[in-house]
Parts: sequence; C-alpha cells; structure tokens
Amino acid sequence: MRDDSFHVFDTTLRDGAQREGINLRVSDKLAIAQLLDDFGVAFIEGGWPGANPKDTEFFQRASRELTLRHAQLTAFGATRRAGGKAADDPQVAALRDSGAPVVTLVAKSDDRHVERALRTTLDENLAMVADTVFYLREHGQRVFVDCEHFFDGYRHNPSYALDVVRAAAEAGADVVVLCDTNGGMLPSDVFRTVTEVREATGARLGVHAQDDTGCAVANTLAAVEAGATHVQCTANGYGERVGNANLFSVVGALALKHGRDVLPEGCLGEMTRVSHAIAEIVNLAPDTHQPYVGVSAFAHKAGLHASAIKVDPDLYQHTDPELVGNSMRMLVSDMAGRASIELKAKELGLDLSGDRTLSGRVVDRVKGLELSGYSFEAADASLELLLREEMGRPVRYFGTESWRVLTERRPRKDTSPLTSEYESLTEATVKLTVKGERVIATAEGNGPVNALDRALRSSMEGVYPELARLELTDYKVRILEGSSGTNAITRTLITFGDGAGEWTTVGVGANVVDASWVALEQAFTYGLLRQGYPQE
Repeated sequence: MRDDSFHVFDTTLRDGAQREGINLRVSDKLAIAQLLDDFGVAFIEGGWPGANPKDTEFFQRASRELTLRHAQLTAFGATRRAGGKAADDPQVAALRDSGAPVVTLVAKSDDRHVERALRTTLDENLAMVADTVFYLREHGQRVFVDCEHFFDGYRHNPSYALDVVRAAAEAGADVVVLCDTNGGMLPSDVFRTVTEVREATGARLGVHAQDDTGCAVANTLAAVEAGATHVQCTANGYGERVGNANLFSVVGALALKHGRDVLPEGCLGEMTRVSHAIAEIVNLAPDTHQPYVGVSAFAHKAGLHASAIKVDPDLYQHTDPELVGNSMRMLVSDMAGRASIELKAKELGLDLSGDRTLSGRVVDRVKGLELSGYSFEAADASLELLLREEMGRPVRYFGTESWRVLTERRPRKDTSPLTSEYESLTEATVKLTVKGERVIATAEGNGPVNALDRALRSSMEGVYPELARLELTDYKVRILEGSSGTNAITRTLITFGDGAGEWTTVGVGANVVDASWVALEQAFTYGLLRQGYPQE
C-alpha cells in the first residue's frame, strides 16, 4: 500500500486549465491524467462535477477508460449553501455521486470573503464547512479542505482563520490546505504562518501557492519545511494569471534536494517526458528554460564551463540530468573554447579529442561564422557538417552551379469577396551537378522557399528516392541588423524531419532567399546522410 505520509497533489486539470489559452477537451483531460499517473502523483484533481458538464463527463469516462496505477482521482467542489443542509444540496450530491474516492472542498477562511462574497455570518460559514465534510465522510469519501485566501485571512483575522481550520479537521477532513489564492506571500510569511497554524490546531496541513510574486515553488517548499505534508501543484506551473507552483520544480526539489521519497520508485525519471507531453496536449510550446525539464536546463555555452565539465560534469550542474529524464547539452557559439567543441562533437558522435590543432581550427571557424551572423546553438545538423568538413570528411551529394527565383504578381482571374484581386506565383530554377551529371530543374511554389524546396527535390529524386521522406516542419527568419532596414543581414533556421527524427540547419545571407538556400542545401545534405547514402 502506498505511503500516505506525504501527498503530491496535482490540480492541472482544474486550476491549471484556468490559464489563458488553455482549453481542454475531455479526451485531453483523460490523456493528461494518464501522464500524471505515469509520473506517480498521489492525487489528480479532475474538476468540478455538477458545476461543469465537461467535468461531469470526465468523471464518468474516467471510471471506464482510465487505469491508474499510482493516483486517486479527486473531485472538486464547494461547501453547501448558506442556510441549507449538505444532504439537500445538489452540488454536494454531485460530489458524492462523482465516483471519486476523494473530494476537495473549497471553503472561505477570510472573514471579509465570508461576509462580502458569501453574504453570510461567520458562524454559518463554520457550520457549512463542518456539515459538508461530515456528510461526505459519512458516505465513504476522503475529504481535503482548501482554505481559500487563508494567508490573507490569517493576517486580517487570525482567530477566525484558525477556527475554519479547526472546524474542517474536527469534522473529519484528512488535510486542511492553506491557500495563497492571491499569490502575494513570500517564503518567510508562509513558513511563519504554517508553523503557527500547525502548533495552534494540530491539524494535518497542506499548501496551495499561486505564483504572482514568482515565489510559488519557494513558498511551497517553505510550507513543507514548516510541517506541511501535502503540496498542490500544476504541471509546468500552468494556472490562472501567472500560474501555480510548478509540479516538476517542487517534486525535483523535494526528491533531489530534501531526499524525500515523494514518488513511487522509477517515476522521477519520467519527469521530462511527462512535462513535454502535457505541453503538447495543451498546445503550448514547452518552456526551454524551465528547471529540471527544459531542453536548456542542462545546456552549457560558456567555454569556462565546458572546460570544467570535461573534467567533471558535476562541477557546473546541480544534479544529474538523467535522474529527471533530461540530458546535458553543449552549445557551440562565439563563447566556445576547445572543450566546448570536443564535448559537442562527442555528443554528435565525432571524436576530436587529442587533436588540439583541429579543435582550435573549429573554434576559430565557428567564432568567425558567428561574427557574420550564424548561430549554431539550435542548428546541430549544420555544426556536424562543419565538423566533418574540418576533419577532412566533407559530406557531398550534389554541387550547386546556380539557382534563381522569380515571383510574379498578377490579377486573379476568379475573385470573390473573400480573396484578394491579385495572386502571386513563384518559380525557382536550380542548376546542380548530381553524380557527375549536370541537372536543371524548375518548380513552382507558394513562396521562394517552397519553390526552391520543390526544385531541389525534382532535380535529385531519381537518384535519391528517399528524399520523398524528408519534410520541412519549421522555418524561422530573423533580421540581424535592424538599423540597416531592408539592407539587413538575414538568418534562417530550417527544421526537417524524416519520420524517425528532426534536424535543424542555419543559413545566413544578404536576403531571406539567399539565407534560406544555404539552410536548404545543408538540410537536404544532412537528410541524405541520415538515410545512409554513399557520398560522391
């Protein structure tokens, strides 16, 4: 049986879903719940059945479709209405009938909210809390009570805030959660308050922290230091306004810094995968600089760092990235030294160690290219091709004689109120040498890059049929010298995929088409290398 002495409680499906830009379908919520269970959280708050049709459906489908190994589902709801009875309250009945083994009740703990928002008396609010907790406990459900606005309420009227905690605990609530609903607390405030409440009530306490001061993770850890044994978090810190305490940062700190066994064995290593998968489901780009799980969390750029890491990775890393399912990355830039280059080459499967002249030559070339506008941090494919060239093993599948792009803007023959009266047609012509033969190909596209892409494929598809598997998946343009206006240098990053993986190349030129051609040439070259074709 799972140890109940410490709870990791996730509320991504309720509180996290309140973030601007997140709109979850029931199928999304089911998929996220399964991922959270893979990560090993103890409780997954699924939503508010009875108040929201989508959440009602979630609990109905969850009982049939989810197979949870580690977590229990939790239904969220409010205490009964003022002046009534829990047994007669339809919203309480929805919680009772949700099928969830655990219910989280939100209760007012700030006397100002009781009188101004609920418009009832302080005594009636205490009765609402006790009656609802007792009723749900009688029907076999475990109950946690979220004391909304607790820290603000405790500052204003500590005696009443403590009365709410006692009312919940004495009625049978397993955990009373102190909520920093407005997110305005600092760690010292949280530590002092949790300590005082624990000593005054003896109740088992939890914490729910919003991140409005940027302190949600720190506040959560401060509460644990003060004796809280239940932490409420959201995946990637999603939530209303600026968000909630980040589940992965909190768990990482508790497991790796405090040495607490807060997850089942083997689950901590799922952290990075689960974080990124949830980000994809909610359709938000993963935060590359997020602690523990970001792709840059263990990325090293400075040459000084790289020199030390070459001796011992722990010298510039606070923990082993593999423990959380991440990995160390070396970034090559104008800050790079020989150690950076050697480590990055090793990451790419190339060995430069022992050849100081070679690694020094690569450093000089990279720095020179970066000075002209190149950036290899996100373009490993371009860097690998450069390394192979400097090692005397250049990759060549075709040679470029010339290319040309023409764009024509002309009146549209068939127009409608929804279309422009003009249309653009782009045509690209490339002249290449492939396997010793001169090839000329022309193709049309919806823009210069698309036309060049098609022309390149057309010129080589008979020799390299695997080109059909290559697909452009991302394209980025950056103007490097804004003060030069339309005469500025342009950098492009192009990402291709072949179904088995993706790679990115970089190009720099006097205009966007020129820069795009450089990146396209390298992308096709690297793609053919991945397919295992012998070189010319």
